[in-house]
Amino acid sequence: MTFSSEVKDELIRVTPDVRHCKLAEILAIVYFIGTVSLAETNEISLRITTEHSGLARKYFTLVKKTFNINTDVVISNSALIKHKHLYSVSIIDDTGAREVLKAVKLFKNQEPVDGLSLGSNSVLINSCCKKAFLRGAFLSAGSITDPEKSYHLEIVCNTMEDALFMKELMGDLSLYPKITTRKKSYVVYVKDSEQISLALGLMEATTSLMKFENIRILKGMRNDVNRKVNCEAANINKTVLASLSQLEDIQLIKDKMGLDKLTSNLEAVANARLRAPHASLDELGKMIEPQLTKSGVNHRLRKLSSIADKLREK
Repeated sequence: MTFSSEVKDELIRVTPDVRHCKLAEILAIVYFIGTVSLAETNEISLRITTEHSGLARKYFTLVKKTFNINTDVVISNSALIKHKHLYSVSIIDDTGAREVLKAVKLFKNQEPVDGLSLGSNSVLINSCCKKAFLRGAFLSAGSITDPEKSYHLEIVCNTMEDALFMKELMGDLSLYPKITTRKKSYVVYVKDSEQISLALGLMEATTSLMKFENIRILKGMRNDVNRKVNCEAANINKTVLASLSQLEDIQLIKDKMGLDKLTSNLEAVANARLRAPHASLDELGKMIEPQLTKSGVNHRLRKLSSIADKLREK
């Protein structure tokens, strides 16, 4: 099971306590995966279709508890994916379908046959209802990447208008997504790990949030260790290269003029480096009497390098 499926399975079990939040979640489900059909008799029916049996069950339960309306459930085979089922939950009764659509304020121009529109929906005034809507939208049209691989949460919308509405609603909840296009769809997405963590909390995916945070902490620790190891390796490499260069300079001075021609301070540092090719500057400083600081050793080695350069020019 993917991490996205785990999150959705957990959200399926989250039931709003109050009617207005139930309406907000029903609104999201109907808007993202619902279809309104008009019969020749001018009667309407409302159907939602999903590949997720849990979401179909949740919608069925929400409608039953909120409106006490009977729904028809049909299971069929997906035409696109082998061995995949589609679950349809329909309100065939005209009165019931109109009651649901009016309650969630989805009528456009007062008639469902004119299309569904979120607009400035009065169902979504309270922040708790916006959270419930976000949960319903994610269940219907969202996904989240396994945090072990990358950080990415998205909700797919059919129109730019819907994407902008979703972005604004998420902004009201302190989420700041971006919008991109994918084929004919508009994707509202978040890539920041802290923002995804916040989104999981807002949707009440508590167990998934804990798992996400654990993975995030472990990845952070691994990244810190890798950075330190890489930094240490780079420092070692830098020290070794510097040591080789210093040895080359000192050997040149020794061959061309002899170390005894140097001042006592420079000769001491040169001999210390020859004795300990791989020692750090701190370690070299402690080998000399009187002891030198790291900067003192570095200063004398640079003088030796300058002398070697002059000998090369000659």
